[in-house]
Amino acid sequence: MSKPLGQNVRSEWLMQEEVFNELADLALKSSGQAIPKSKSYLIEARLAPIARREGFGSMADLVHCLKSRANPIFAAEIAAALVSKDTWFFRDRDCLQRIVEDVLPKRLKASNTGRLKVWCAGGSTGQEAYSLAILLADEMPPALRGAKIDILSTDICKVVTEKARIGRFGHYEVQRGLSIRRLIKHFTCLETGQWEISEDLRSRVSFRQHNLLESAGGLGKFDVILCRNVLPSMAKPARKRVVESLAEQMMPGAMLLLGSGENLIGITDKLEPARDFRGGWVAAGTANAEASAA
Repeated sequence: MSKPLGQNVRSEWLMQEEVFNELADLALKSSGQAIPKSKSYLIEARLAPIARREGFGSMADLVHCLKSRANPIFAAEIAAALVSKDTWFFRDRDCLQRIVEDVLPKRLKASNTGRLKVWCAGGSTGQEAYSLAILLADEMPPALRGAKIDILSTDICKVVTEKARIGRFGHYEVQRGLSIRRLIKHFTCLETGQWEISEDLRSRVSFRQHNLLESAGGLGKFDVILCRNVLPSMAKPARKRVVESLAEQMMPGAMLLLGSGENLIGITDKLEPARDFRGGWVAAGTANAEASAA
């Protein structure tokens, strides 16, 4: 005897709820991402390529595989795929411009090595790091001439990290933020229709896979850290953990740059707002001293 329609619908709803909870829990534990039920569609959209590749007929099949066969590498791939990859060239151009024209020259003046280190944390497919490299190539201020500037971009996802390292972008990607002049100057159109960034710019940026929830001690110390539009999707405990890890990698006098509207009040007492840079954060107790020195 077949079950009543209402019972079938209820059973299916419970199954989907269980699938969502499993994947949302994996995202929270692995990357700190807090995916609300109202955005469960993001899970299916972000995991669809993996599900197709592995031959799963549904998200339930994927979850069953995760639960029935312990595979840390596959679980890590799923968790990384659930993190947003949205980025574009020259996102918040004014912020990038100020880094090149103001923040880096000040850091160089305080340096006794002539070397500066910049970290794009959660850099996705590399557009932010490459945008900085383009600005430094095209609009290098006199105060930075002769400086050695190392740019590192990291992301939790191996696939996007490799894509960033190769430096090839589709037509839609180069249309987002790049002027025609810079596209022609710094990119080559391949037979595939993709645009490949110049070897000169690729040599200016390095890429590494890195989970922001893990210690960044092996990456070294930095003069400027950009972690923009990364923290808002994280649960508050994960945000605190990430921010305090980033603070550990800041050289004395260094600055952390967040996205527009992001705030660390109530998250950590290790950092405070920079006096002269909206969205900038410096070690607690140093903002007033820097303002007086300026």
